[in-house]
Amino acid sequence: MGIDMSATPVEEFKPIPIRRNAGMVGRLAFAARMVVDLQLLTCKRFLMPHLMVMKGSVLDVGCGEMPFRSLLPEAARYTGLDVPAANDFGMGRHPEIVEFNGVTIPFPDASQDHILCTEVLEHVEDPPALIAEMHRVLRPGGTLVATVPFAARVHHAPYDYHRFTRYRLVQMFPGFEGLAVEERGDDVAVIANKLVVVCMRLAKPTRPWLLPLLLVSGPVAMLAVGLAHLSLRFGWGSKNDPLGYGIFARKV
Repeated sequence: MGIDMSATPVEEFKPIPIRRNAGMVGRLAFAARMVVDLQLLTCKRFLMPHLMVMKGSVLDVGCGEMPFRSLLPEAARYTGLDVPAANDFGMGRHPEIVEFNGVTIPFPDASQDHILCTEVLEHVEDPPALIAEMHRVLRPGGTLVATVPFAARVHHAPYDYHRFTRYRLVQMFPGFEGLAVEERGDDVAVIANKLVVVCMRLAKPTRPWLLPLLLVSGPVAMLAVGLAHLSLRFGWGSKNDPLGYGIFARKV
């Protein structure tokens, strides 16, 4: 029996693409966004120590607009890889990005030193198959760094298929060693993130009658964001309800 798409909720707004933070204005916009976008903040905090020490070739699978490329050393040889329909996800097309079909990575076996894959696996129909492809193109001893969301609304519908727990994630990377799964954020950050999303929905110009609610919820959301930053700094919240996970693994 097929799925009745007419009965599924309509995505009320697309996620704002994470754009590459080039130039002073771009860097300031990126920093400002991280104040309220706690998913982005925790992704960057997880990725930074891994990316800053990468040498050799780096393949960014599902690269979007390559927002984390600037975290890599200048000597790293970066290649972005994405599907041709990335514009369906609100991503601009860049001529330097290599296109693939979302299943088979068009590179030889053991040809890459490192692989980056951020907020992609939830949009893949068969994540273990893509992970197997990433394993194939990694050199022995090469590293894989990835992030996935956990507490996140449906986004880029209808291409949003999965949410993973840490218990599922540790089963999805056979052939890797030293697998580490790290929670990104906590339940306080999740609450703040949800309140920010509510405010964005209330602020839609097509529904001006909801603006009075925004006047109430806006200050509450900003207070929650402030508490979330303190919680992330001092470890007040519970890791059992994170924003998402970061994954690090090395090919055997």
